[in-house]
Amino acid sequence: MALAKNGAEIPLLPKSEQTLFTRENQQLILRAVFNVSTSIVGAGIMSVPATLKVLGVIPAFVLIILVALLVDISVEFMLRVTYRGDSKTYAALMNESFGKTGSVAVQICIMITNLGCLIMYLIIIGDVLSGQGEHLGVLQEWFGIHWWNSRNFAILFIVLFVMLPLVLYRRIESLWLSSALAVLLAIVFVVICSVMAITAILKGKTVSPRMLPKMDDETSFFNLFTAVPVIVTAFTFHFNVHPIATELGKPAAMSSAVKISLVLCAALYFSIGIFGYLLFGDSIMPDILVNFDKSSGTSAISSMLNDVLRLSYAFHLVLVFPLLNFSLRANLDELVFPKKPFLATDTKRFVCLSLVLLAFSYVAAIFIPSIWYIFQFMGTTTGVCIAFIFPGAIALRDVHGISSRKDKIIAMIMIVQAVVTSFITIATNIYNMSGNRP
Repeated sequence: MALAKNGAEIPLLPKSEQTLFTRENQQLILRAVFNVSTSIVGAGIMSVPATLKVLGVIPAFVLIILVALLVDISVEFMLRVTYRGDSKTYAALMNESFGKTGSVAVQICIMITNLGCLIMYLIIIGDVLSGQGEHLGVLQEWFGIHWWNSRNFAILFIVLFVMLPLVLYRRIESLWLSSALAVLLAIVFVVICSVMAITAILKGKTVSPRMLPKMDDETSFFNLFTAVPVIVTAFTFHFNVHPIATELGKPAAMSSAVKISLVLCAALYFSIGIFGYLLFGDSIMPDILVNFDKSSGTSAISSMLNDVLRLSYAFHLVLVFPLLNFSLRANLDELVFPKKPFLATDTKRFVCLSLVLLAFSYVAAIFIPSIWYIFQFMGTTTGVCIAFIFPGAIALRDVHGISSRKDKIIAMIMIVQAVVTSFITIATNIYNMSGNRP
């Protein structure tokens, strides 16, 4: 639309062309929804059922909705300032408000968070294919235990022949089709879990879900806060806001894509949480896929569905991996090589960074035993900074003078609740790890 001198709005395009433009917008939004949703739904969905065990069904539902709403607000803060200025990355956005210190801070947080997620993905894929401890993986159940289906070799094979070709894509838009498939696989995962849960209900083999948390000692209240980092990490995708928004090129379309994605992912998270909890109750593991092996003793689950369920989500993580790697690689390049040409134009630097990140992720996945430790660390430090503290600080700084009084109040509340919650969670985890947990 254009403004005439008298302030009236005059359409720049004929009606038919406007309709075509709207259709193009819808296609762009759909692609952005796939990329945003894939960035959100990663390893977090595996630990959401465990948060229901800690919180109970009702508080967990409230927490998922609250975090999704806060994430929507924080992304809106970022987009508003981004389109008013010239920032093309999250680091550049922080540089506008806080200079080099802010830029480096967000780059470090993004790199730690994304690297942690990539490591978690490889850990889960290793759990699915080769098992861990007393739990056998799919390959071991099918073919027996051999050197070629050991955890180390299975993950290495996936990294070299599946991950490497995907991470060598130079444009994030090129990944939209794999993102669409990844979202579909996440939905399939939830559908299969729901079918299993309904079957178990009909056979009377489910447990009664606890609606509210069990408060039987003084530390139980503070233990509730340990579920928060899992949900925060599960919704943290701010590091991919700029790559997706830049290629989309339309502020309103990006805002719509984010809202649709958050609604979709919140529904997926709560669905898998409640169905997983119905199936396994308080015996649920931090990685719910571990519960689906043959040794779980859940008679309502057939061997074939077990394998389909685990493999479908492992494949989902394989497709999510390049999206997070894209953001990690871009931020690492911007931090280490700030004066070099654009990364996608320098083949040697692009390939070298990709290989280094893959190699480090592989080595870390071999030595770190559980995804729960990574969730607790990231969700209380780098994750909460990326999702809430930095966007809130940008709104308060307001270098373009566009934040309203209401925006600044919300930003302050967001920062305070993030800091307080993280402090309590860290203190509780330290207390529990010290052996004082009752």
